[in-house]
Amino acid sequence: MSSIKSPERIIPTEEKNITEKRTLYLVGTPIGNLSDITERAKKVLSEVDFIAAEDTRASGKLLAYYGIKKPLISYFEHNKRERGEVIVNRIIENGESCALITDAGMPAISDPGEDIVRLCAEKGVTVSVVPGPCAAVSALAMSGLFTAKFLFEGFLPTAKSDRREALDSLRDQTRTIIFYEAPHKLKRTLADLLEAFGDRKISLCRELTKINEEVIRTTISGAIAYYEEREPRGEYVLIMEGASKEELKAHAFWADMSVEEHVEHYLSEGMGKNDAIKAVARDRDVAKSEIYNQVMIK
Repeated sequence: MSSIKSPERIIPTEEKNITEKRTLYLVGTPIGNLSDITERAKKVLSEVDFIAAEDTRASGKLLAYYGIKKPLISYFEHNKRERGEVIVNRIIENGESCALITDAGMPAISDPGEDIVRLCAEKGVTVSVVPGPCAAVSALAMSGLFTAKFLFEGFLPTAKSDRREALDSLRDQTRTIIFYEAPHKLKRTLADLLEAFGDRKISLCRELTKINEEVIRTTISGAIAYYEEREPRGEYVLIMEGASKEELKAHAFWADMSVEEHVEHYLSEGMGKNDAIKAVARDRDVAKSEIYNQVMIK
């Protein structure tokens, strides 16, 4: 008989605040307003043996603001494989603790930090999270759009074919969709969104928590018109509504079929007539009796 694993012990908050050795800490840092750092984040950054940062110069200024002096090592997209091994080996072989920070927000979210977390999991290194600001969720909360279910897409591919493929894969997604975008690419991205999805509602959130914080709640065409008269500034989070029932119907395989052809499609796949009628009613979001009357009473 296999044994049942006992539930993981819930660690009290005060115990969680103790910085452990042989641990990688994912530390959330402010996305703009320097007052948004947590007390625990400052404590961990002050107590770890070293800090891995996306940009050591920018992070050095951040740490100096809080009066924290710790050795810094760079860890970013183009050195993550080699440097990740170095960091993890220091944790394992030297028994050190390391805090991973990104330029802003939560490391490992649309960030090379996900690779070192995976490496730690493979090598049995403890990873602990110190929660902090996240631009995606902050923008979603301010968007005025549906928030219960959402999809985080991050930055779209830059290559034209890859970008088109990514957008096509999202066309029938009913969840709210979150994108990141740089200011110099915003106009192109808005044009691509309009072409791929039509004129959906969208919220453009920029410079979150900073002095020039701005949220523009409009449509994709409205956003395009807005930026015809001004240049985009700051980093953007785009929150776009998902596909409506009408859009899903327009893109469905049966969109150009008559009801009879739609039923025949399911019959050809081996369904019985009653099940085929049910499937058609479900596809078209109508009562089964409506499909039955069209097909059977002829």
